[in-house]
Amino acid sequence: MKLNEIHYADAQPIESYGPDFVRVAGEVITGPAIVHAEGASAWTGTDDPAALIALADKLDVVLLGTGAELRHAPTTFRQALEEVGIGVEVMKTDSACRTYNVLVSEGRRVAAALLPVGA
Repeated sequence: MKLNEIHYADAQPIESYGPDFVRVAGEVITGPAIVHAEGASAWTGTDDPAALIALADKLDVVLLGTGAELRHAPTTFRQALEEVGIGVEVMKTDSACRTYNVLVSEGRRVAAALLPVGA
């Protein structure tokens, strides 16, 4: 088996996640979080698409991590992002974390909007 080291040229990967946190560049963010190439921050959740819309010129897609279970993105959230040209892909939070790391390693313009997995 051949292993290849992954390089994150312009972004910090998600280092770890747990029931109510995500760790990026050594910083732990508790609760919902947004992670993108320029950093990570706390987020209030899907009622706040404005935090992602502010990144519209830097993103093509948002990976919405819906927690431990797969849920639909709220219609108003999805519509607000799509109106500014940001696609939304919905998946469980653990899958969103892994997918985010793969996509940023490829240099893709992506963010992860993560809801906690739960206690």
